[in-house]
Order: sequence, then C-alpha cells, then structure tokens
Amino acid sequence: MSDLGDPEQAPETHAGSVIPPARTGEEPLADVAPLRLPPLLPRRQSPWLIVEVDGSATGHGALVWALREAARREATVVAVHVLDDPGGDPLEGSSRIHLRTRMAAHDRLDAQVLRAIAETGVHGRSRTAVLERPVFDALTAATHGADLVVVGARGKTLLRQAVPRPLTRRLARGA
Repeated sequence: MSDLGDPEQAPETHAGSVIPPARTGEEPLADVAPLRLPPLLPRRQSPWLIVEVDGSATGHGALVWALREAARREATVVAVHVLDDPGGDPLEGSSRIHLRTRMAAHDRLDAQVLRAIAETGVHGRSRTAVLERPVFDALTAATHGADLVVVGARGKTLLRQAVPRPLTRRLARGA
C-alpha cells in the first residue's frame, strides 16, 4: 500500500512532478525573491576565422572563402589589415603609427569586406580590425605550435594547438 494513504487525497502527478493540493485556510505566502540564473553558454563557443586582407587577389579570395565557411559553420570572420612597423626605435612602438594612417587602413579594409560580402551574399558574419605587426606575428606563431598566453582582467588562458587528427585513408562511397 502507498504511504500517501487514500488515492483521492494524494497529490496529482504529471510527468514525474508532484502538484501540491490547493491551499486551504489562512496560511500567508512568504515573500520569495526570484532566482536569478546566469545565462547559459553554449557548450562550445562559435568559431572565429581570422583572415589577413592585404588588397591582393589572393587576400580577397581568402576572405571570400572565409565568409562562405563562416556561413556554413555559423562562425564570425575577423578581417585583419596588418600595419607594419614604421622602423626606427622598437621601444617607441605603436605610438609612431599616426591615427590618419590607421583610419585610412580601416576604410580600405571595410571596402574590401563590403566587396566580398556583395560577392558571397553572406551578411552579419564579419568584423574588421587593424592590427600591428607584433600582435599578428604572435597569432601566427600560435598556429605554428608556439604557446600563446592571453592575459586579461578575468584571468589567463593558454592557447595550444589542437591534437592533430590521425591520417586515415579515404574510401570511395559505396566501397
């Protein structure tokens, strides 16, 4: 026999949950604050594709491919124009690149991205950035096996290359 006693007095169940019987009497309801849950993050962040756009035909081709791939993967393309060091003392760093030069490079980059968007029809999947050579060199070195540690206000993260996939032979369909 059930611990609930009379089946007519037992609480109703629906898909594994228990619905309490109706409240009776003068029981006051307690003030209950709503429970605030942090937003759920997807298990895996959507991918980012970084493309160096230098104004050449191969750079444009790479950008077009990246936009199509971003549409397929639901990714974001970051089109990057790299500013070279003006030379001279390395301790003077990026302060030597004038704002006018940076803005002109950004305008050219935006025009190239708009041209690639018109060619592919892929909208809303691109960002643009003008980077200086040391930043781009660090990213490129990470793709060739160097450790890249990104340090920010929230902590630090080590970016390492993924474990390479084993080489397998491709079989023809129906084989």
